[in-house]
Amino acid sequence: MAAQESAPQTEFPRSIGKVATRELAANGYTRFAQLTTTTPADLLKIHGVGKKSISILREELAERGLSFADGS
Repeated sequence: MAAQESAPQTEFPRSIGKVATRELAANGYTRFAQLTTTTPADLLKIHGVGKKSISILREELAERGLSFADGS
């Protein structure tokens, strides 16, 4: 029986998806504050991060009074 992979520890909601969460963490993004240093366009270059994930993250950032580096 194979051991289950544990999801990386991040602040991001589960609704962005397991692959997006894992790949964001692999690229050094685990907290919302870290997303303020990058743009959605750059995040979309990461495997598993799509428009839906960006939309969810944008809403979550706004709820915290934050935004992506380009102000969106």
